[in-house]
Amino acid sequence: MRSIRPSSTARRERRRSRRTSPVLAAVALASALALTTTACESGDTDASADASATAAADDGKLKIPNDLADRLKEHGIDLDKWRDGAWKNWDKDKWLREAQDFVNPIIEDLWDPDRMRDADEPDQPEVDENDISGDQGVTDPTPDPVQAKAVPTSYHENAPTAGKVFFDSPEGTMVCSATVVEDPANPGRSNMVWTAGHCVHAGKKGGWYRNIAFVPSYNDSGMSAAELGGATKEEVAPYGMWWGDWAQTSDQWIEQGGATGGDGASYDFAVIHVTPEKGGDGKSLEETVGAAMPVDFNAPAVPKIEEMTAIGYPAAPPYDGQALYSCEDKPGRLSLSASDPTMYRIGCSMTAGSSGGGWIAAGQDGKPALVSNTSIGPVTTGWLAGPRLGKEAKGVYDAVSEKFAGQ
Repeated sequence: MRSIRPSSTARRERRRSRRTSPVLAAVALASALALTTTACESGDTDASADASATAAADDGKLKIPNDLADRLKEHGIDLDKWRDGAWKNWDKDKWLREAQDFVNPIIEDLWDPDRMRDADEPDQPEVDENDISGDQGVTDPTPDPVQAKAVPTSYHENAPTAGKVFFDSPEGTMVCSATVVEDPANPGRSNMVWTAGHCVHAGKKGGWYRNIAFVPSYNDSGMSAAELGGATKEEVAPYGMWWGDWAQTSDQWIEQGGATGGDGASYDFAVIHVTPEKGGDGKSLEETVGAAMPVDFNAPAVPKIEEMTAIGYPAAPPYDGQALYSCEDKPGRLSLSASDPTMYRIGCSMTAGSSGGGWIAAGQDGKPALVSNTSIGPVTTGWLAGPRLGKEAKGVYDAVSEKFAGQ
């Protein structure tokens, strides 16, 4: 049986009331799973043109390569009108879906502190736990719940690669979590961010989300929601606003990702290449935050991993999305379908909004590496699951790295 979820507006109103008068409540585990997934395929357009796709002109008008502009025109999209608010048109015929059609022009100052603070967690479709089948012996017992711990401030000192991804969807402003990762083609100068596929693309029944941007160390000093109401953009985003000038996710998510049944969850990962909103000082994202996580696409088997750490900004109750949390647990295995790769699963109380946040464990070389990201979890909290990163994930990662090689 599926529960009825409140509208985006209703959830925002309830969130505002929670901020002023928090209510403590005991929440029992439910048998439904909350899915948060998406994916996209690779594209091979000219790298130098794509890298400039989100540059903003001095007069505030958007610049975009001619090939992409022509492609948008084929879909009936006028860039000047887009800048002035036409991006809010989610008509199916206007919603770009194919990987090669990704475009994300910078709209300067769109993401102000209030808009970031009020961004919602993505809606979480459900699947009955009884639908978990085809495990063939690779689904372990449900883990015991693990209470998430607040990451000490400053977040930049304690988790410099963590941040938030903001985007617009038909339901309104949305938020996920993400991690700065290394770029093999640009060592020490990465502009690559790892997140969940469902944080950039709506899956088989939708297209690319819009106005995708990354904020490293969001709310670095850990201000409360009330304090954030009067915060400046520099206080909320001390290391800048970084817009996605390219994004890729798995072909499986674009083709299979759905709102129910867990379709595509095993391939729910994405890589975003970013550029600073206002040009910056020439430093890369990695140089700006001082760190980037390596990604391990051949992590040790689950029984050999003693501990995984998931990190993110949970936004659904009892959290409000303004603070960074983490969970540590020994992972188990979860299989939603015998035909898809088995996923990692850990006990964790984090909720939606933490989707896309990195999972860190000792890699093949024994050093910390990103080995997964938050994808799905039960509606009422208790555990999280993330895809095991293999050849498909490496293909997405390598394609984005190669696209911007030498830049």
